[in-house]
Amino acid sequence: MRRLPLLLLGLCCGLLVSLGGVGAVWAVEDAPSSPPHSFVAEAARAVAPAVVRIDTERDVARQPFDPAMLDPLLRDLFGDPAGSMRERGQGSGVIIDGAKGLILTNAHVVDQVDRVEVTLADGRHVDGAVVGADPVTDLAVVKVEETHDLKAARLGDSEALEVGDWAIALGSPYGLERTVTLGIISSLHRDINALGFADKRLDLIQTDAAINPGNSGGPLINAVGDVIGINTLVRSGPGAGLGFAIPINLARNVSAQLSTGGQVIHPYLGLQLVPLTARRARDNNRDPNALLQLPERDGALVQRVLEGSPAEAAGLRRGDLVVSLADHSVTDPRTLLQQVEHATVGQSLSLTVIRGQRELNLSIKPAALPQAG
Repeated sequence: MRRLPLLLLGLCCGLLVSLGGVGAVWAVEDAPSSPPHSFVAEAARAVAPAVVRIDTERDVARQPFDPAMLDPLLRDLFGDPAGSMRERGQGSGVIIDGAKGLILTNAHVVDQVDRVEVTLADGRHVDGAVVGADPVTDLAVVKVEETHDLKAARLGDSEALEVGDWAIALGSPYGLERTVTLGIISSLHRDINALGFADKRLDLIQTDAAINPGNSGGPLINAVGDVIGINTLVRSGPGAGLGFAIPINLARNVSAQLSTGGQVIHPYLGLQLVPLTARRARDNNRDPNALLQLPERDGALVQRVLEGSPAEAAGLRRGDLVVSLADHSVTDPRTLLQQVEHATVGQSLSLTVIRGQRELNLSIKPAALPQAG
């Protein structure tokens, strides 16, 4: 009587082993041959053929020694300090028009260079020429004559970005080609003037994706491989660094003007401004040693009026508080600069300022920002 339960137990165990064996064979046969790639790999693969390395050379003057400190023996040892030397630089770029061989990069990458060599994604080395550069937005366009099989990157929409979106940086940091780093968009509309660049006009994309020397001019892309920015600078600190990129919508407009050899016109008023808030003005006015009483409201306070500028012609003075331009409220220097950037050179604009206890309505005509150099 005991053999029957044992026999049934043996049959059950055999069945389980058989089913387990079938299941194991099924799992092995249906297992993928390799793990799926991440979205980062897919996005990088889509844009990689359009990413290039840019090597530059230029002549720079040697720093002369003090003749009083350079005796004949030192001349024999070190040679004549006069003359020039070749300086080499490196950056990245992204192809925006394959048929015409146009590459978008940073202006500082190709500033005053004598020679440009472009290394394409397939390893080809071709000569390039700077078609145009705009130092104010730090953008430049380089053209190569070798246009065979050049693939342009797909440009996205930087206005559609939100903080927290994925950000992928590509380029050649430290000369290491085909480098990809991942992060997120950590801030938008970061004023470049707040980073210490008073001669620029940019609202930047901020990212924690690693951007290093040599990444400048390379693309910042989103999760599907669309270019959303052009990497331009980095701020390092203990533990981590922050990278910044020029929004692609701005870069698209500027590059369209530079590609035809044209000059990018930036309207300007000729003012140096500092932000003023009602609270800061009240604190100033309570101080018995204050040099002047300030209007207790938000605006852009005139710190300096440049000589020969539209602001001087309009009658602006130091201490004036700009509160409105062309019927648009001005709450700080940034909002004023944004309105001026979209103005037309030579067109009269209404300007409202507070001077002392009076509100004045002035007329001002933006002029073209003088070219440096």
